[in-house]
Amino acid sequence: MNYLSVENISKSYGERVLFENLSFGINKDQKIAFVAKNGTGKTSILRIITGEDTPDNGQIVMRKDIKMAFLSQEPNLQSELTIEESIFASDNDILKVIEQYEKALENPADEEAYQKAFDNMDRHNAWDFETQYKQILFKLKLEDLKLKVKNLSGGQKKRLALAIILINKPDLLILDEPTNHLDLEMIEWLENYFAKENITLFMVTHDRFFLERVCNEIIELDNGKLYQYKGNYSYYLAKKEERIASENASIDKAQNLFVKELEWMRRQPKARTTKSKSRQDDFYVIKEKAMSRRKENVVELEINMERMGSKIIELHKVSKKFSDRVILNGFDYTFNKGERIGIIGKNGTGKSTFLNILTQTIQPDNGKVVIGETIKVGYYTQAGINPKPEQKVIDIIKEYGEYIPLTKGRTISAGALLERFLFDRKKQHDYVEKLSGGELKRLYLCTVLIQNPNFLILDEPTNDLDIVTLNVLESFLLDYPGCLLVVSHDRYFMDKIVDHLFVFRGNGVIEDFPGNYSDWRTYEDSAEPEKDETPKEKSNWKEKQVKQGLTFQEQKEFQKIEREIKDLEAEKAKIETLFSEGKVADNDIESKANELQKVIETLEQKEERWFELSAKMEE
Repeated sequence: MNYLSVENISKSYGERVLFENLSFGINKDQKIAFVAKNGTGKTSILRIITGEDTPDNGQIVMRKDIKMAFLSQEPNLQSELTIEESIFASDNDILKVIEQYEKALENPADEEAYQKAFDNMDRHNAWDFETQYKQILFKLKLEDLKLKVKNLSGGQKKRLALAIILINKPDLLILDEPTNHLDLEMIEWLENYFAKENITLFMVTHDRFFLERVCNEIIELDNGKLYQYKGNYSYYLAKKEERIASENASIDKAQNLFVKELEWMRRQPKARTTKSKSRQDDFYVIKEKAMSRRKENVVELEINMERMGSKIIELHKVSKKFSDRVILNGFDYTFNKGERIGIIGKNGTGKSTFLNILTQTIQPDNGKVVIGETIKVGYYTQAGINPKPEQKVIDIIKEYGEYIPLTKGRTISAGALLERFLFDRKKQHDYVEKLSGGELKRLYLCTVLIQNPNFLILDEPTNDLDIVTLNVLESFLLDYPGCLLVVSHDRYFMDKIVDHLFVFRGNGVIEDFPGNYSDWRTYEDSAEPEKDETPKEKSNWKEKQVKQGLTFQEQKEFQKIEREIKDLEAEKAKIETLFSEGKVADNDIESKANELQKVIETLEQKEERWFELSAKMEE
């Protein structure tokens, strides 16, 4: 059953064309993710679908009697209402049923009206409505029902808007970045909720675990064209790679044919026969295909990291509390070179406070933080960029200099650097307030990295970044030689780049867990007791690994080597494919051969070390 059809919609802002002639449909029970680069109009499409904006051309056709709800980035709530009053102020069918039942109770003589109201209560399962909405509010950490909307944080408002939508149970739910402002526990609950509920979804999200576990279809806007994939994120990645390879092969074939046809065109006299005129028309079709090579513009990240001495950052008996809420309680830790630590924990357990203490933005109650003389901290905060009124994109970067130092003594102009972060010359002279949320995050990331930090702290860096930029950021961080400390609810991101975790349990308890998020999740699940079972004792994983033959540092090295071997094998296969398919130009053969030999030698070294650590682990 078709719920909604998008028919040939286009949208422009002045000379800037966001998209043209897009068409697709949303059917009952589909769970669709819409994927595109930042700045290509994802949020605009959601606003057009929900009627908050209008297209320049085209139309939205929606089935009659379909109940649709939209979770936007900026929810529209009544500030003077409490959390509970906001639930009852919403347009909810069950509330109407309850109201009819209460009216029927006031007039018990009208048995027919009472029976009808009673049956409606049964049909809508309205008897348990209070229990249902309180359960959802509890899961989204909105326990104080008397708290007014005007006193809520931005994240709490987003969660309240989500709760209202889930309680109202619309036929079609439109979501704009639903996992922003949710902690890991909430995200996993929401995943399970969507997986079991018969609800039709259309969402924009960068959360790749969410895409993997919730969505059954992905629609991608790529270079102005729509592509539909009937599967989850893994299926999408595989099929997209196949599509691009097929497109490139088709373009290569067209380019070869174009060279031949161009030679024929140049030889032809001005007078054309009917046959040659037809071939001439075909030539222009071939030319268009040959010139349609994909523009793979990707963010290029490069920094000239400051030299790092032997002393990094040390925390000695650090304590911090706010009133009766304990954040840190005598916390000790000495950072080592190249550490890659993820920070996880429920909202309110003190993750951001810990980062502020580490960067000396706030002071601890007791203890001290010692920062090495050579350490230069780069701190990417949730607050983001704070531009001056009417400040342009290029002006933000020029505050750090007209020319920015890169590796190996090279420099780059502010404009050229912005181009590496996908801000073309025209976009560089736009006012900062005109940028999309993802573009703002990308610009902010640029300002943090160009300061050449050797200790990088990232507080929720993945919010609002598109999947393409996320993949580039991950590749950069995997090669980043400095120390890395990350707070993120993006489980895919955490799995890829961190070696161990600080788990904030609350009440000043911080556990050091040697593994990534998926390792920790498996560990937590294995320790949870079955019904009528006593909890299993949680042993210290760090001690366990040492007993198995590897030190904690060797365990981290082992995990890192496994990732590096996988990347090297992929690079080796890629170069070998170029040789086998004859795609290496004659003047590049020697350099490509040397590159392949270097990859093979590095791979052999990594594999040898992997076997050494494997043998030690089995001792």
